[in-house]
Formats: sequence, C-alpha cells, structure tokens
Amino acid sequence: MIAASPTLLERCWAALATIEDPEMPVNLVDLGLIYGLTVEGGRAAVRLTFTAMGCPATDFILQDVRAKLLEEPGVGAVDIEVVWDPPWSASRVTAEGRETLRAWGLSV
Repeated sequence: MIAASPTLLERCWAALATIEDPEMPVNLVDLGLIYGLTVEGGRAAVRLTFTAMGCPATDFILQDVRAKLLEEPGVGAVDIEVVWDPPWSASRVTAEGRETLRAWGLSV
C-alpha cells in the first residue's frame, strides 16, 4: 500500500513545527503560538501570537515563519497576522511541548 502524500497544508504545519522559540526549547506549534493556518491559491495565511507583548524574539520568529513557509513548494506568498486575543497562556502548550519543557527543567 502506498501512503498518501501530505497535503500542502500538512506540509506547512510540519514546517512551522520545525521553528523553535529562541527562548524556549519548544517549537511554535507545540508551544501553542500558532492560532491558525490556511493555504489557498499558493498563499499561506498564519495567525500567531507570542508569549508576551514586547517579546524580544518577535522579528526573528516572524522572519523564520515567512522563510519556512516560502520553502514549501506551492507556497508563493505568506501573510502573517499577529493576534493578542485570546492571550497566550501555558494551557495552549501541547502534551509534547510540556514533556520537552519538563525535560529542560521548566514547569508548566
């Protein structure tokens, strides 16, 4: 049996999961920073937040998100919307993210 190839949307989610927060050893998806992702007509639209307003890594993260998504064949443009509502909280961290943070000695 041949496995189905991942869709462009699945590949984009996987690409975002390769970007680690510069201040924590967890990727953006497991940290719960990605609030939404759509891909339509070669344009990826990402809704994301940060752990705090004034996050010093904001520009780096935005650049990484744009660059990673543009590396995906089929994505020709990326729109990023930074949202603050609902505010990020530790409850958004996935089970995998919690496990990683605990392994680094951080409690969640």
